[in-house]
Amino acid sequence: MNPTRMSIIVVSGSLERLQMAAMVASVAAVSGSEVAVFLSMNALPCFLSENRAQAPTEGAFGESMQQVNVPPFKELFRQAVELGDARIYPCSMAMDVLGASREQLESYLDEPLGLTKFLSDAAGSQAWTF
Repeated sequence: MNPTRMSIIVVSGSLERLQMAAMVASVAAVSGSEVAVFLSMNALPCFLSENRAQAPTEGAFGESMQQVNVPPFKELFRQAVELGDARIYPCSMAMDVLGASREQLESYLDEPLGLTKFLSDAAGSQAWTF
């Protein structure tokens, strides 16, 4: 994989989409790409540290993933940050809607960011949405 800049916007709270976003982010980051992930809307509650609920599945594949030893999406996102060049930003507007503080988020998430800043920083990068 050629190193590149990748921007990933995650708004879905479904297991399958969160898992795929995490796989793309972690593989790209450990392969030398600069990765920025923006977590908003239904995705952000999954990253509140007290939230231990399982993300809902969209279908049979998601249900099957729960039965086998697939690395959890949170672990893949954490590895992208720790082992590669990834930064994961919570959406500041979504945090306001949820009434969430920075301290309530998973520790590997970066400081909250607005969509305008994320899109400005993403200019010229590959863009993915989940």
